[in-house]
Amino acid sequence: MMMKPRYLAVAIGLILSTTAQGADPSASAIEARFNALEKRLQMAESRAAKAEARATDAEQKVAKLETRTASNEQQTRQVAKTAETTQQQTADMAKRTETLASTNKNDGDNSGFKFSGYARSGVIMNGSGTSTESGPYVTPAGQTGGAVGRLGNENNTYVELNLEHKQTMASGATSRYKVMLADGQRSYNDWTGATSELNIRQAFVELGSLPTFTGPWKDSTLWAGKRFDRDNFDIHFLDSDIIFLAGTGGGIYDVKWSENLKSNFSLYGRNFDDLDDNNNSNDDTRIENYIVTANNYAGPFQWMVSGLRAKNNQDRENTGTQGVTNAADTGFHTMLAYHGDSFYGLREGTSTTALLYGHGLGAEVKSLGSDGHLTDDANTVRLATYGITPLSKNWSIAPAVIAQQSKDRYISGDNYQWVTFNTRLIQQITENFELAYEGSYQYMDLDPQGYQNNNKVKGGFYKLTFAPTFKVGDISDMLSRPEIRLFASYMDWSHQLDSYSSSDSFGTDGFTAGGQWNFGIQMETWF
Repeated sequence: MMMKPRYLAVAIGLILSTTAQGADPSASAIEARFNALEKRLQMAESRAAKAEARATDAEQKVAKLETRTASNEQQTRQVAKTAETTQQQTADMAKRTETLASTNKNDGDNSGFKFSGYARSGVIMNGSGTSTESGPYVTPAGQTGGAVGRLGNENNTYVELNLEHKQTMASGATSRYKVMLADGQRSYNDWTGATSELNIRQAFVELGSLPTFTGPWKDSTLWAGKRFDRDNFDIHFLDSDIIFLAGTGGGIYDVKWSENLKSNFSLYGRNFDDLDDNNNSNDDTRIENYIVTANNYAGPFQWMVSGLRAKNNQDRENTGTQGVTNAADTGFHTMLAYHGDSFYGLREGTSTTALLYGHGLGAEVKSLGSDGHLTDDANTVRLATYGITPLSKNWSIAPAVIAQQSKDRYISGDNYQWVTFNTRLIQQITENFELAYEGSYQYMDLDPQGYQNNNKVKGGFYKLTFAPTFKVGDISDMLSRPEIRLFASYMDWSHQLDSYSSSDSFGTDGFTAGGQWNFGIQMETWF
């Protein structure tokens, strides 16, 4: 039998060892030892082979694990990159959303259709249960804008219906279309088509957030059409605008020069009565009046400047006791206003104050550009202020003052002076019922110099109203609507005021100085 070299070496070693010990083993004993030794060696070799196989398998598993780890690291890097990109896109989208919300903060939702409106309607009668005179401009001073308190002093139905459509483009640009239908009616009948004053008062389009506009124009809004100016504001309790600019034209809002300084620019066109006052539509007698306006805002302050031009309007003639005075064909108007977020800095609430001045065609300082009979020398100054504040948990108050002086308004030497004080009080009884109180006083000194056959008068007017009121909104908010109110009003005035005009309310049959009671019910709503 052939033995492997290593076995031979082992056998020789054993023989030598045996010989050295003096032993004489037989050949069979030696071969048995060799076989046992070979068997142990084979078992050791098998164990070594298995260990080597396990080591190789472990190395393969380690290699696979390293490969998988590298793959996971690559995927982790890709996920992190994707998350970073998504975060940036989210930030960009949030920024765009914030910009759109800022641009349209006064316009509600950024897309879709919107319906809004205003309405008031009610019935009024005197103490004898018959028709009576009423209205916020019922006094002689009302002809030049002298309003008195409106609560319990209105007998008409007036409705405004607004339809709007807004959309936001993929670029972020926005558009807004608005149309307003309005109707005023004094008849109590259900069908009033024959005496309706239905009219489209507004129809315009706005374009905002145009991506190609940069610098001061970046967040501006373009508009064109027929509209009420966005910067108009009023004293609701008197039904009197502090400033009312309207007509057909175009302009741009929100030109931002800095964080707290912005401007709005507009051009409005209006039409005056025909020169012959026959209200015909002959192009040769129709006078067109154009108004260029800049409205500038610095924080709560507003400064408005306007210029007016009506070519050929100087041919209009106003007749008075001292002769004829021609109307103006140009004019100037300005207003400085403060819109406060407190009640004159004294307590919580709101307040607004405005000082207005107009010359020539600008001397109609409230309804700018609406009066074509103003003279070249006409000058008007008006101060208006009002505020709203809660007095306690159940009481709120809203005082208002308007004062005006207008000289050389229609006739050289005429003079119209008046001042109105008005206060409305609200007492909450339950969450759906309140008691409203209103007091008004107006003093007037009017010298029309015979214009429209009106006479010189001076004197005072006052009105007191009590109105139990039901509502479903926030009853602590004096301007929340809708409301349904019952009312009782008492008014009186100086006897001299009855002789101001033969065509106004004072002095008519059944409506003379000495005290008048009016009773009625009215609803008012807006949304």
